[in-house]
Amino acid sequence: MTNPVTTQQSGTIPVQPGPREVTVTDDVTPGTGPGVTPGSGQAGNTVPPGGKPGPGTAGEAVRPGPGSSVASGPGQAPGAVIPGAGPSGKPGSRPTVKLREADPDDPPRYAPEWLELREPADAAARAHDLIDPLRIRLANLPGKSGGVVIHDLGCGTGSMGRWLAPRLDGAQHWVLHDRDPYLLHFAAVASPRSAADGSRVSVETRRGDIARLTPDALRGASLVTASALLDVLTREEIDTFAAACAGAGCPALLTLSVAGRVELTPSHPLDAEIAQAFNDHQRRDGLLGPDAVTAAAEAFSEHGATVRLHPSPWRLGPEQAALTEQWLRGWVGAAVEERPELRAEADVYLANRLAACAAGELRVTVHHIDLLALSRPVGGAS
Repeated sequence: MTNPVTTQQSGTIPVQPGPREVTVTDDVTPGTGPGVTPGSGQAGNTVPPGGKPGPGTAGEAVRPGPGSSVASGPGQAPGAVIPGAGPSGKPGSRPTVKLREADPDDPPRYAPEWLELREPADAAARAHDLIDPLRIRLANLPGKSGGVVIHDLGCGTGSMGRWLAPRLDGAQHWVLHDRDPYLLHFAAVASPRSAADGSRVSVETRRGDIARLTPDALRGASLVTASALLDVLTREEIDTFAAACAGAGCPALLTLSVAGRVELTPSHPLDAEIAQAFNDHQRRDGLLGPDAVTAAAEAFSEHGATVRLHPSPWRLGPEQAALTEQWLRGWVGAAVEERPELRAEADVYLANRLAACAAGELRVTVHHIDLLALSRPVGGAS
C-alpha cells in the first residue's frame, strides 16, 4: 500500500513505500549512469523520504502555468486562475523546461493539483504500441551493460517515470528536469523503485531551465522523454531538440501532444468555434500548438531518425468528471482570451457544459498524438 505525502498546495500524491534518497542539483549537466551515485561531483541536496523541498521552497505559492488558464464562469470570479487544460493566460508563457534563455519575468508553474488530476487519463491515453519498438532499441544500444539513462524533460510530478519505468526491463537511472523545486520534490519521492523485471530504478533531479539543448547536455542518455511539451515549442526549438537527440544518438518518446481536435457528446453549435479559438491561442507568439507533431516528425526525419506516430486520446466520461470540469474551464478560458468577443456566448456555453458534466451526461475526447523518434545510435549499434 502506498503512503501519501500531503502538502498545503498539492493535496495528496501517492509515494512509493520504503526508504529512498534522491539527489537534487541546480545545474543542467550530463547525467550519471546506473551504478554511479546520482549527482556525484555536483553540489546538491538530498531529499529524504517524505522530506521537504530545500530552503525557500516549502510553502511557496505555486502558480499554474501552461496547463492552466484564466477563465470566468459560474462560481468563478473574473480572472480566477483555474488549474485547467488551457495555456497560461500570460502571453508568451512557456513550460517548466526551456529551450531558450530564461526570461527573468517568467514565473508560471504547473499546478500540482492539475498534474495529479490528469495523471490517470494520461496513463490510459499514452500509446502502448510504441513501447515494444522502444524496448528493442534500448536493448540494442551500445554500452548498455550498466543500464539505461533516461532524461525526462519538464517532469512535473514525475508521471512519465511512474508510467514508463515499470514497463521497461533492466536497471534505469532517471534524470528528472524541471525548473520548479516544488514539483521536483514530488517527482523524487513518488518515483518508482523497480523496473518491469525487478531491476533497480534510481533517480536524480535537476533544477533549472534548459537554455540550450545540445548533444553535450544529453551525453550518456539512452532515452529522452517528455509529455505535453512539443505543442508549446516553436519550429526552431523543435529542430534544436531533434538535432540534439540525433547528435546524442538517443531515441525520444514524446507523448500527449495536442492534435487540435476535440469531440464532445452531445454536440453543441459552439463547439467548433471554441475549438478553433483555442487552437489559435496555442499558436500565439510563434508556438506550434496542434501543428507541433507534424513539425517534430519532419525535424526528426531530417536528422535521420525513424519516426513512429500513434494516437493517444483522452476519453473522458462520467468517471472523469473532475478532470473534464477543469479541462472545460481551461479550454473555454483560453478560447475567450484569444477571442474576447466570444465571452457572452462562451459563459452560457460553459455553464451548460458544466451542468451536463455534473449530471454525468457529457463525454469528451481530446485528441493527442505520441511520437517515438529512433535516432541512429552513436557507437555502432543498429
